[in-house]
Amino acid sequence: MADGGWSTIESDEGVFTSLIENLGVKGVQFEELISLDADTIRSLSPVYGVIFLFKYQRDQSPETPNTPLDGTYETNPPDNLFFAAQTIQNACGTQAILSVLLNQDNTSSTPYPIDIGAELRSFKDFTTGFPAELRGEALSNSETVRTAHNAFARASPFVDETVRTARDEEGDAYHFIGYTGVNGKLYELDGLQPYPISHGECDAGSFPEKVIGVLQRRIARYPEGETRFNLMAVVRDLRERAREIGDAEMLEREERKRRAWEWENTLRRSNFVGFIGEVLKGVAGTKEKEGKFDEWIEKAKGETEKRLRRG
Repeated sequence: MADGGWSTIESDEGVFTSLIENLGVKGVQFEELISLDADTIRSLSPVYGVIFLFKYQRDQSPETPNTPLDGTYETNPPDNLFFAAQTIQNACGTQAILSVLLNQDNTSSTPYPIDIGAELRSFKDFTTGFPAELRGEALSNSETVRTAHNAFARASPFVDETVRTARDEEGDAYHFIGYTGVNGKLYELDGLQPYPISHGECDAGSFPEKVIGVLQRRIARYPEGETRFNLMAVVRDLRERAREIGDAEMLEREERKRRAWEWENTLRRSNFVGFIGEVLKGVAGTKEKEGKFDEWIEKAKGETEKRLRRG
């Protein structure tokens, strides 16, 4: 990983939850949504927003510079709306997350304000009043946010995730954006757009239907059969709800989920190349001592050829 770079991270509820906890955020988690269903979102209430991952279509551009494909540009956004331009590669997931969190930390947006922690509070206070481009630059230069983000980079001694090649540019590109309610409006916060996009009036009660409608219209612009989308809700820690209502079964289920996330994230951070190499050396040494090394190699070649023929 190159110094100062931002690595690609996986779109995963456990990764995102651990990432924001590393930044000092308390009482928030991510829940993957399997279907575009308003009732599912409502069942997770309070929902602070959703993070949408989609295949970026370079040929889909607004009809005019002043008109997005859906909604309207908020060219004079309110002072309390946090919006940052995307100025760095590979960090759109973290930027979409922050776009929701930093707009849900006060009672004007939600009855359950998010405790964003000292680091993000300092960052938000510092960038208050900045234009979107300058906020994006401040984010790109935040060592705290970059370190938390890169902690979940894929561990590989062979690939530098911060370096993009011509082949990368020609392949499929994916992008994250956030949707959240601020000041009684539903906002689409996409750092690649010049302004926040307003989708009209929206309160906590109407948020599920409103955001699902926006997402359905967006997905409808893709060719039929396109399924490469991912949607996650940003919700209050479900363990807190379980404790409040005295649901022991729900609490145990959520605790098991957290243990699974912790284990999976440990594996993501681990590089097993050295371990695998030592195992192979040990097996090869044993076969050589037994005088069966050549036989073992030939057998492996034969099995590989069989698999290739079946494929």
